[in-house]
Amino acid sequence: MDPEKRRSKIIKILEKSTEPQSASAIADMLSVSRQVIVGDVALLRASGFDIEATPRGYVIDPSGLAQFPYVGTVACKHYHDRLKEELYSVVDLGGTVIDVTIDHALYGQLSGLLDISSRRDVDLFCEKVKNDGSQPLSILTEGIHLHHIGCKDEEAFKTIEKKLKDSGIGF
Repeated sequence: MDPEKRRSKIIKILEKSTEPQSASAIADMLSVSRQVIVGDVALLRASGFDIEATPRGYVIDPSGLAQFPYVGTVACKHYHDRLKEELYSVVDLGGTVIDVTIDHALYGQLSGLLDISSRRDVDLFCEKVKNDGSQPLSILTEGIHLHHIGCKDEEAFKTIEKKLKDSGIGF
């Protein structure tokens, strides 16, 4: 398959998918290496496609905000030891942690897509942090960060916000 046709197929896969697609999964679908897909995605981004990488794979609608009836923003402060507690608090109350944002002194706002909506997602994310030796963005700001939280309504968001504040994570 020629590169242009392959890149077109990548866009179609991402547009049709309701879940993030890993480079390995796309590579398997198109019978190429993971590295070929990573390169193709870089070229697609450079040509104007709004493709983002989440911990679970690539998405074409990077904000993810449109899929939720209500999206609120919560400010949090905690260290690595309370990461799982924070994320469980959100998903157990029906929310989705869409992203994380920090205000970096040198680079300004830095954000990362998360798309965490279940305990399984939390466990996979925390396992990745543990096994990859990666650190959450909030390590750069002494634990201070923001999350967009997607919910069914404002009341659900307020419940999540209260839970985080009561636990000393939200402020």
